[in-house]
Amino acid sequence: MTNLRLKALLGAGCFSLALMGSAHAGGFSRGTADTDILFEDGNFNMRTSVTYVAPTRKYSVDQLNPNLVGVNYSDSYAVPSAAVKFKLSDNLSCAGTYTESYGGGATWPSPSGTLAKLRENFTIYEGAVTCGIKFDLSKGRIWILGGVYHEDVDYNLLAVAGLLDVGLKDSNVGWRAGVAYEIPEIALRAQLMYRSGVSIDASGSAVASPALIPFPVPGPVTVDATGDTKFPQSLEFKAQTGVAPGWLVYGSVKWTDWSVTKQLNLHIPSLGIENGNDYFWRDGWTVTGGVGHKFNDQLSGTVFASYDRGVSTGWDLTGDTYTIGTGVALKDKLGGELRFGVAAIYLASVSETQYTPSLLNRTVQGDWGYALSGGYSVKW
Repeated sequence: MTNLRLKALLGAGCFSLALMGSAHAGGFSRGTADTDILFEDGNFNMRTSVTYVAPTRKYSVDQLNPNLVGVNYSDSYAVPSAAVKFKLSDNLSCAGTYTESYGGGATWPSPSGTLAKLRENFTIYEGAVTCGIKFDLSKGRIWILGGVYHEDVDYNLLAVAGLLDVGLKDSNVGWRAGVAYEIPEIALRAQLMYRSGVSIDASGSAVASPALIPFPVPGPVTVDATGDTKFPQSLEFKAQTGVAPGWLVYGSVKWTDWSVTKQLNLHIPSLGIENGNDYFWRDGWTVTGGVGHKFNDQLSGTVFASYDRGVSTGWDLTGDTYTIGTGVALKDKLGGELRFGVAAIYLASVSETQYTPSLLNRTVQGDWGYALSGGYSVKW
């Protein structure tokens, strides 16, 4: 195997480890489908990983409930990723991928906000199939990429000081398409990938305590509930190239149309509840860059940095995020590769400014979190 080919293999490891930088990006972004597996050599490839993220978000101002000042309300979470690629012909490959594309979670020890929330979380898991067709050129080759994804949405809310328990579900279908150009001999690749947005119309139920019912009831009452919002489209450009024997640089820029996510609306007509979360976000931008190095035939490493521009416009507390990290890839005697990474995440201070009266506006302080990642890949 040539030194240049080893650089190309290193590039795949670097990008998968650097994804930790986007596991706590703006809005509700978490995981990204591992479609880069399409570019790897081999008739059958499999890659799995999990990234654990522990953010820190503490109120420095909360006039409505001063007891929450200094409390870390942001839940930790784990983002799975799995990808399997099949080479169907010399020019056609398809991959199945699975990840948690979006999510959010918070827990408060005492009632928070006007709805007196104690817990709120949601997850969106994506399963997808993406195919790539390559065409050889006089120098390098071009890929045409496309596929579909299916999402499962699960939303849960414990509010009104624990008297209201809401559970909603939904599912949606979307698509992605892209183009890439590569010169494998120098580990050069440039890729542009688009992912469509979806509208969420979830339905389910709310369990209300008798204290919320205007007439006597023997116990908790279950009523219908619905919720709706919009989730964004995105466009990402990624590039990498070998720069010297055993060295590779890589980077990406991602635009996410978070401005479509204006509100998360909750409807419980029988209880007279028409509420939700106000966002009115601006579009998000995430920039990542890094350097990878092959130390020997078994060990490679990378360092990377990522910046995500906060999407808050004063209606919520989603500010800028800065990530620095490092990772290693270790080949084993079975022909597989182990990958481990660690990252430090700084979440900048941000304030709400749009609510009236002003005592409803809160502030969170700047603070640090961390991410840990582990994965394994194998090919035949």
